[in-house]
Amino acid sequence: MSHFQLVYGKACHFPAELEYKTYWALKKLNLDMEAARKKRMLQLNELEEFRLQAFENNKVYKEKVKRWHDRRLVRKSFVPGKLKSRWSEPFKVKTVFPHGAVEIFDTHLDQAFKVNWQRSKHYYGDMANREVVSAVLSTT
Repeated sequence: MSHFQLVYGKACHFPAELEYKTYWALKKLNLDMEAARKKRMLQLNELEEFRLQAFENNKVYKEKVKRWHDRRLVRKSFVPGKLKSRWSEPFKVKTVFPHGAVEIFDTHLDQAFKVNWQRSKHYYGDMANREVVSAVLSTT
C-alpha cells in the first residue's frame, strides 16, 4: 500500500523519484504507518457519524416544519354544485365583494350566486339606444 493511499484513501501511481522522496520524508520524520492508518480510519468514522447526524437533524427539521405548516392550514369543505355557464336573462347585483366577486340575484328563481365580476356584462335591455358618440379633439 502506497503512502498516498494511506493518507488520501485512494490509489495513485507515483513516478519512482516521488516515491523515493516520500519514503525519505517518512524516514526522516519517523512516522508510524500503523498509527497514521488508525488515525485516518478514526477521521473517516467521525466524518460518517457527522453525516448521519446531519441526516437525522434534517429529517427532524422537516417533520417539525410539516407539523407547523399542517396546523396552520384552514380546513374547508367544498360542496359541489351546478355551475351556470350561460346566462340568458338580466340579473340584479346584490353584493360586490372587494376581491373581485359579485353576488347576483335571479328574480325568477329567488336565488343569489357569486360570479367573477370580469365575466359579467352590462345589460342594456331591449329599448337601449346604442348610438356611438364621437368627439373631435383639437390641438390648439
